[in-house]
Amino acid sequence: MSSGIRVLIADDDRGARALHAGFVADVPGFRVVGTADTGEAALERIRGGVDLVLLDMRLPGISGIEVLHRLRTLEAGGPDVLVISSSQDQTTVRQALAGQVVGYLVKPFTFAALKERLERYAVDRERRVSDERDRPLAQSEIDRLLSTGTIRTASATSVRDGRGAAHLISGGDAAALPKGLAAPTLAQVVAALDPVVPLTGAEVAAACGISRATANRYLTHLVDTGVIHLSHRYGKRGRPQVLYRLAPSPER
Repeated sequence: MSSGIRVLIADDDRGARALHAGFVADVPGFRVVGTADTGEAALERIRGGVDLVLLDMRLPGISGIEVLHRLRTLEAGGPDVLVISSSQDQTTVRQALAGQVVGYLVKPFTFAALKERLERYAVDRERRVSDERDRPLAQSEIDRLLSTGTIRTASATSVRDGRGAAHLISGGDAAALPKGLAAPTLAQVVAALDPVVPLTGAEVAAACGISRATANRYLTHLVDTGVIHLSHRYGKRGRPQVLYRLAPSPER
């Protein structure tokens, strides 16, 4: 990492971008390679090569949560994400954490707070790289490395068979499901979801032939276990619409 960890700062506030870029520049081992003021600009800039994204949740156009979800559909090797946001509501925090972010830093924050998070991240990143380097490769990974030069790391909690049905892993035993949830209905809810096109709770309920309240119980469990991602669609008025999509499986 002699060239430093490459950081992209995605924030719609020009002053915040400048301030945070200055903070990052003062932390040894990190360098800012770009900034973005919209979700679309962030996704475009990431294609140029980024290790860590300082991602605001309230980006115009494509929201920060949507950016995070799109990043998680990429092949292995996508950038890590440290959320920087003024949002502290449970929904936003939970959907960000479901996207496997490396941290969630509430605005406004001090240089010392960001420095501590970045230094901790650098140590964890080096440990991950070292562990991955020393990990024995399976035959499928060796074959993939020979053909593509990359290795896909499996981390999802669901796998799908050729019929598209979802088999959820919950400690290896369906009995481990929370009280009130049934494995067949859970699999039905997952099968109704898509990794690309998000659905509302009402749409999932209609597809499964269950009540909205029942669908919400299963969707909440699936979000908590990381099997699906949660995002929002913001309109001009009223509360944001909650959307659900299937998390990418190791095979995808």
